[in-house]
Amino acid sequence: MSLSAEVIATLSHVSTATITTVLLKKGLRNIWMRGTKPLKPGQKRLVGPAFTLRFVPAREDLATPESWSSPISTRTAIEAMPQGCIAVVDAMGITDAGIFGDILCARMVKRGVTALITDGVVRDLEGVLGTGLPVWCDGYAAPPSVAGLTFVGWGEPIGCGGVAVFPNDVVVADQDGAVLIPQAFLDHVLAEGPEQERMEAWIVNEVNNGAQLPGLYPMNAETKARYAATKK
Repeated sequence: MSLSAEVIATLSHVSTATITTVLLKKGLRNIWMRGTKPLKPGQKRLVGPAFTLRFVPAREDLATPESWSSPISTRTAIEAMPQGCIAVVDAMGITDAGIFGDILCARMVKRGVTALITDGVVRDLEGVLGTGLPVWCDGYAAPPSVAGLTFVGWGEPIGCGGVAVFPNDVVVADQDGAVLIPQAFLDHVLAEGPEQERMEAWIVNEVNNGAQLPGLYPMNAETKARYAATKK
């Protein structure tokens, strides 16, 4: 699935915090991927469909440098990544083996991948930053992936940071981390997210002008009427 420019533009102006609020009202509480912190401060908000990859615990006969040449390898998976996708990698929260380094990230940039998101870590930090690929992860480590992980596949449901991620679910990442929008709820977020942002911006302005929180946040009937009047 690819996202239209209109969808990307709309979600680029909706924060991950707002998305969690909008989806909480629909009963979805577990959409924020734990451990997904921006590798570089100031990374702009990015949006894309999820391209999933999965690691399992290292097994000595499989997690070897020779496995990097296998048909089932991170190298082969990267060549299957479509332009505009966000690579979401299940590393089981392992933080002492870097899943990708500078060479793999450089190839992802060449393929037009929007970002890399993982609950694990990367390696070759200076080189990864030099590629310009936006990364959200749980840090960095020197050892390669095979020191603690076995790569087993891509394009299937995974768990990343405690969140179930299916291929082509929509991912939004900003300074608060990465959140998932299930495909079935995309239209709802597109409709409600911008309005939630407008409403909260209005509330912030009221607070800056000295308004008290009771009756403002959340709004009572009188405040709702005042807010509605500003939209006419």
